[in-house]
Amino acid sequence: MMDFRIDFGQWVTDALTWMQTNLTWFFDLLRTIFLGLYDAVNWVFSTPPTLAVIVVAAILALFARGWKFGLGTALGLLFIVGVDQWDNAMNSLSLVIVAAFLAVVVSIPLGIWAARNDVVSAIVKPVMDFLQTMPALVYLIPAIALFRIGVAPGIFATVLFALAPGVRLTELGIRNVDKEVVEAGQAFGAAPGRILRQIQLPLAMPSIMAGVNQIIMLSLSMVVIAGFVGAGGLGGEVTRALSSLDKPLGFEAGMAVVVLAIILDRFTGAFGQKRGLHLIKRLRERMGASANEAPAAPAASEPQTADARG
Repeated sequence: MMDFRIDFGQWVTDALTWMQTNLTWFFDLLRTIFLGLYDAVNWVFSTPPTLAVIVVAAILALFARGWKFGLGTALGLLFIVGVDQWDNAMNSLSLVIVAAFLAVVVSIPLGIWAARNDVVSAIVKPVMDFLQTMPALVYLIPAIALFRIGVAPGIFATVLFALAPGVRLTELGIRNVDKEVVEAGQAFGAAPGRILRQIQLPLAMPSIMAGVNQIIMLSLSMVVIAGFVGAGGLGGEVTRALSSLDKPLGFEAGMAVVVLAIILDRFTGAFGQKRGLHLIKRLRERMGASANEAPAAPAASEPQTADARG
């Protein structure tokens, strides 16, 4: 048997050591940004009375999907209060919102760029394959090395883990827009940027929102894993339940995660459908109006020609 081994793990370790030595300022800046965003979002959810947060969430759910979703949201949040996991749930929700926001900010522009440039797409696809197939726990190794224990490594690992579907579905949605519709916009003299804003993005909105939905779901799935690096919240409770074999605590924290997942999933689904359909309707109305106005000029000029001949 050949005595041959690739020291890939050592190469990665050396790279992390170099980054810790030379880029400490950069990762300290990222850590400050992560913690600042987390504290701001957590303040929004934790400062008002619990009942006020539940009422506001139920009203938003009512307008988003109707009274059934509003009632279900209120009951789900009351269940979290009933099992004494409200503070932990708000901590986890804050982490998810911050991580999902950062992932969306990166993934949607990157997906648009990949959709409009084949070279970028060829580079991005293997990177997304790597991020999507890497075991989630592995992300915690560089996260701890670069950001230390706490919320910041949890946010960093969550962003890496949740990034891929946002990029993929954004690129897919834009590439699948009907070419005839894009050509119609070009025929009316629209610039590429305007075509992107008023045609491609509205028509791709259902796919883009599906990517946002997947980002949120993957971020929630990382909540428990983030508990291993001291992120707290429901993930910390599940980690504590595992270490002490506390079955009631584990199921209560797990069900709280399920409630948050269902509420966020339904919210993003409702927004994607309504916003996407509204924009598509406006686009079709504009294109229909332009098509009706186009032949109006020759029709108006014919009587003038006839009068002139007469």
